[in-house]
Amino acid sequence: MADNALNAVVTHRTEVAPGLIIMRVVPEGWELPPFRPGQFAVLGLPAEAPRVPGGNGDGQAPRPGTLIRRSYSIASSSAERHYLEFYFNLVNSGTLTPRLYALKEGDRLWLGPKITGLFTFEQLPESCSIVMIATGTGLAPYMSMLRTDLERHSGRRLAVIHGARHSYDLGYRAELVSLEKRHPCFTYLAAVSRPAEEPSPWTGLVGRVQDLWQGRALDGVWGMRATPENTHLFLCGNPAMIADMTKILTAEGFRDHTRQRPGEIHVEKYW
Repeated sequence: MADNALNAVVTHRTEVAPGLIIMRVVPEGWELPPFRPGQFAVLGLPAEAPRVPGGNGDGQAPRPGTLIRRSYSIASSSAERHYLEFYFNLVNSGTLTPRLYALKEGDRLWLGPKITGLFTFEQLPESCSIVMIATGTGLAPYMSMLRTDLERHSGRRLAVIHGARHSYDLGYRAELVSLEKRHPCFTYLAAVSRPAEEPSPWTGLVGRVQDLWQGRALDGVWGMRATPENTHLFLCGNPAMIADMTKILTAEGFRDHTRQRPGEIHVEKYW
């Protein structure tokens, strides 16, 4: 298989909200490698692939004949061996997402044969609780984690805190609400930051994920305080959110996790 061959096909495409897409990709003529929930794959399209109408076009036009590649976290379960699911937002000024957004079911693209990444539950203490905090499409790796591991980790607390501008930007909301109802160990907290712009009155949580954490919304549900001794936190999404949350958590005694120095704060940046 040539390195830049279009070796996969889009089999499912759902526009969750304007600019938000869930897409499933199936390899053609080869098998998906095993992967761990939280890891990412690489998608690619030729520079000649059409862009979705609108936007400012390519800031620096890619050279004709090149393959534009970007990494995207996988949202599907690692037990699913037929397809990979991705959740991404349209960046009109970007190079690849306007081309991915233009794809229809049946269209072909390039899927990297290697899946990698360290943003996983591996090597976490079995007894610890896990809080997954996300903005926007930073939710994607958590969907893979929950879809794969919720049953296996049913003995410990798991929580997702998800923030978006509007309720219709809260991707996977129906599935997460259903998971919360079915699994007493799982908590889902979602908040919008612009409730005045909702098409109908929003009765849920309001503010940023930082506000929810500092307001101890999760503690009220769990009946306990999340501390470095009992909880690991995953942060994924907007770098400003990650920087804010890291500062807040560090002040509470949580430590950044690295290979050399294990800690309780695990980070995946999307920009």
